Parts: sequence; structure tokens; C-alpha cells
Amino acid sequence: MAAAKSSTAIFRHVRIAPNKMRAVVNLVRGKPVEQALDLLRYCPRSGATNVLKLIKSAVANADQQGGVDVDRLMVREIRVDEGPRGRRQRARSRGMAVVVIRRTSHVSVQLVERTSK
Repeated sequence: MAAAKSSTAIFRHVRIAPNKMRAVVNLVRGKPVEQALDLLRYCPRSGATNVLKLIKSAVANADQQGGVDVDRLMVREIRVDEGPRGRRQRARSRGMAVVVIRRTSHVSVQLVERTSK
């Protein structure tokens, strides 16, 4: 039995919190690529454009590899991991300062060719 052809793409250091990005990623997990792209195109959440670009990049990677029918690709695995946190200080009253933490995300996607359409 031949192994299914797959394609991956990784988007690192995305400047959006991982919990916000996971809400978008959960929409497209396990869906065909054309359906996932349609969902993301009209999704109002802020991370949708980044995930849209990532899936388009994975489709382009699959096209470059060759031997893959781009119309039959589906999202096999999509994962959001936490990236490095940026820490800044913000001035507060009475000469104090508070730490503002800017979270980043690492998003990775794996596309695989469906056996039946």
C-alpha cells in the first residue's frame, strides 16, 4: 500500500495569542482545503488571514512537489503552539510599572490527499 502524499507548512512567530489562534484553527481541522479556504475567507476573527495564508502556502508546497491532486487535498493536522513571549513595561501611577506580556504563536499545518472525492 502506497503512503498518502502530504504537504506541510509552518508559520512561526505570529503576533497573536495562541488561544485566539486555536479558535480559528478548530474551524478548519479535518476539512477539505477548498471548504477550509472558504470558511477562512469570511471568518471575522483576527487570526483567520494568517491561517488562510498558511493553508495557501501548504497547497503551493504540494503543487511544487508534484504528483498531488491539489483539488483533493484536506487538512489532516493543524496545530498551534506557543511561541516566545515579548515582555514590556508600562508606566503606572506612583512611579510603578507593570509587565505587559505579548504572546506569539507557531502554527503548523499538514495537508494530505483524500482517497475519495
